[in-house]
Amino acid sequence: MIDVLVIGGGNAALCAALMAREAGASVLLLEAAPREWRGGNSQHTRNLRCMHDAPQDVLVDAYPEEEFWQDLLKVTGGQTNEHLARLVIRASSSCRDWMRRHGVNFQPPLSGALHVARTNAFFMGGGKALVNAYYRSAEQLGVRVRYDAPVDALELDNGRFVAARIGDERIEARACVLAAGGFESNREWLREAWGRNERGEWPADNFLIRGTRFNMGVLLKFMIDAGADIIGDPSQSHCVAIDARAPLYDGGICTRIDCVSLGVVVNRDAERFYDEGEDFWPKRYAIWGRLTAMQPGQIAYSIIDAKAIGRFMPPVFPGVRADSLPELARKLELDETTFMRTIESYNAACRVGTFDHTTLDDCHTEGVEPAKTHWARPLDTPPYFGYAVRPGITFTYLGLKVDETAAVRFGGRPSQNLFVAGEMMAGNVLGKGYTAGVGMSIGTAFGRIAGTQAAAAARSMTHQEAQRAAA
Repeated sequence: MIDVLVIGGGNAALCAALMAREAGASVLLLEAAPREWRGGNSQHTRNLRCMHDAPQDVLVDAYPEEEFWQDLLKVTGGQTNEHLARLVIRASSSCRDWMRRHGVNFQPPLSGALHVARTNAFFMGGGKALVNAYYRSAEQLGVRVRYDAPVDALELDNGRFVAARIGDERIEARACVLAAGGFESNREWLREAWGRNERGEWPADNFLIRGTRFNMGVLLKFMIDAGADIIGDPSQSHCVAIDARAPLYDGGICTRIDCVSLGVVVNRDAERFYDEGEDFWPKRYAIWGRLTAMQPGQIAYSIIDAKAIGRFMPPVFPGVRADSLPELARKLELDETTFMRTIESYNAACRVGTFDHTTLDDCHTEGVEPAKTHWARPLDTPPYFGYAVRPGITFTYLGLKVDETAAVRFGGRPSQNLFVAGEMMAGNVLGKGYTAGVGMSIGTAFGRIAGTQAAAAARSMTHQEAQRAAA
């Protein structure tokens, strides 16, 4: 019998498999996707948010625990478990040497990129390179990996894991780690979570999925039905404004529209609806997907002028270009009169001081709603560009409730041998909102905990088996 079964194939699953194997357990990892699509959403990531009290290898300055915690507290609006959040934060300060031992390389600080050279360590080659490094290391250490292996059910005995099922196939193990992702690719579940809005629309019908198409939430649904303790709002997710022309699945980082704070955003009715300059983009980019989801038709338009060019990461698709604002409105099929009134009101309200997109500057609006509190400059320099955006779901926050051991809980009682990591429990730390790189911090911390705990549980069961055999 295998010691530890890991169900999932992304960052959290791989961290669990590696830790369990390092602890001496035999490990089998089941990845639902085919080999070429392995890695779940982790293949689309780029960085890890890291606490550090002083400059550390690829991280500049300092990013202490309290600042990390306050950043997380702000984006979640307090919907987070402080004990587990601080556990993740502290773990983020010491995991990089372990990651390097398993082949992950980090690139030197990016000068000004997303303003996160201080807070985030970037993977050389991105998430795909990280995933490939972990798989290479796992296979070298003797972790068995099976692809095209979607687990659809578990056998449980009073909260204890017995076996996993892939159709009629039954796979027993002494302990199990669930790291199979959320339900962001399950359109029907998204529809159920979001329901119908006051306009009679089903918002979820217009969502795009930034991440993997394989996260259908099958095991999450199974565990909920089996009575596992859950946490989180099913409508909350890492939801980003992405190019409306992005593919339905796996658009990844290159479809994100990063120029929001450099201009204005209007909805289908050509009206602004939120403060584009509320905070630095890495802290606030993940609110714009949900904001867009609340707008008519779940669509919005990010509008910039020539002054913004070169100040943001260009997306994969070029913006719609026009030499005048009325022409841009026509090309975007927005009501020209309303659009011009919106832009002219914004332009007139701008109080331009010293523009500096690397700080919370003093360029703001007065006398217009919503206000733009930073980086407010008139849109007056052709050419003008517009990007249609839609909500892009990365991962969902409904998950299994855990404590610091990563054990799945049933009626408040922790399972002896069933653990969870990654998106399936991220809602313990992320009740809502997001800040760049924290998903990888959660997955790495709890993946490593779950793997260690599962190996210990397997050893305990092996010991019990030996005692029974000797009796």
